[in-house]
Amino acid sequence: MSIWVCGEVLIDLIPSADGVRVPHVGGGPANTAKALARLGHDVHFIDGISTDEYGVAARKELLDDEVTLDLALISDKPTCLAIISLDANGSASYEFKIDGTATFDFNLNWLPDPSRYKPQVLHIGTLVTVIQPGADVLYDWAMQVAEFAPIVFDPNIRPSVMGDHDLYEAAVEKWAALSSVIKVSDDDMEWLYPGQNYADVAKRWINDGAALVVVTRGLHGIIGFTADGAVEVDGAKITVADTVGAGDTVGAIIVEAMVEKGILALTGDELKATLHRAAVAAGITCSRKGAQPPYKHELKNV
Repeated sequence: MSIWVCGEVLIDLIPSADGVRVPHVGGGPANTAKALARLGHDVHFIDGISTDEYGVAARKELLDDEVTLDLALISDKPTCLAIISLDANGSASYEFKIDGTATFDFNLNWLPDPSRYKPQVLHIGTLVTVIQPGADVLYDWAMQVAEFAPIVFDPNIRPSVMGDHDLYEAAVEKWAALSSVIKVSDDDMEWLYPGQNYADVAKRWINDGAALVVVTRGLHGIIGFTADGAVEVDGAKITVADTVGAGDTVGAIIVEAMVEKGILALTGDELKATLHRAAVAAGITCSRKGAQPPYKHELKNV
């Protein structure tokens, strides 16, 4: 049995010190897959990967981190690009080149059969859950996966791609209802549910069937909600290079805990320990340029 991570691998074009944008392999789900593989887990990444120059680079980087690509699609369509701008605090904003790319070329003809492989967990999210027509294909497929494995959903909101608030919210609610774990940022919550307390949103999702909701808050730490209540940890104290991949690293640590301890164990002190490990891991990612999550040995004392 293995962990499945489904979603986009793309190229982040990140500004260097002289303002020139440098290509880095990215995409929230690909970052999560890399993070899990670096922690020593058996991870199968599911997406269309192009045969173009960027796709070759993406495939090499994933394989170098020992992410398994046997369930990915080889495609002659181009790789999706994310053009990134950084503010004074290192926080990233994104402009995407999506149309006609391999990255969003999902079809039930090639997606893996969960009844055959029986994964332990499916982690899915970011743009693949909102970009049509692939999003509907993935939802139908995820309903099949949910018969065999819990789903971890990370909406990773990108308003620059889809600015229709009501449509975006409807998509998030649809996926949240299918998921056992929902990981969101405070920015996600504020955009989706302006004026609402995100604790109230988390409790509603739990009442609707989620076992765990995790909200990341940057330097202010992480808070986890279960039916037993809320658990909070501080953020790591680090010098920020940029925040690319930080939330994806948190998602990887949550998946790791689900696999190693079981989802029902993630309450109270066990959840607090998991969230602390996630905060430390995210801090390491933020201390590096681009999405470079920590390796297992870097977290051996956490």
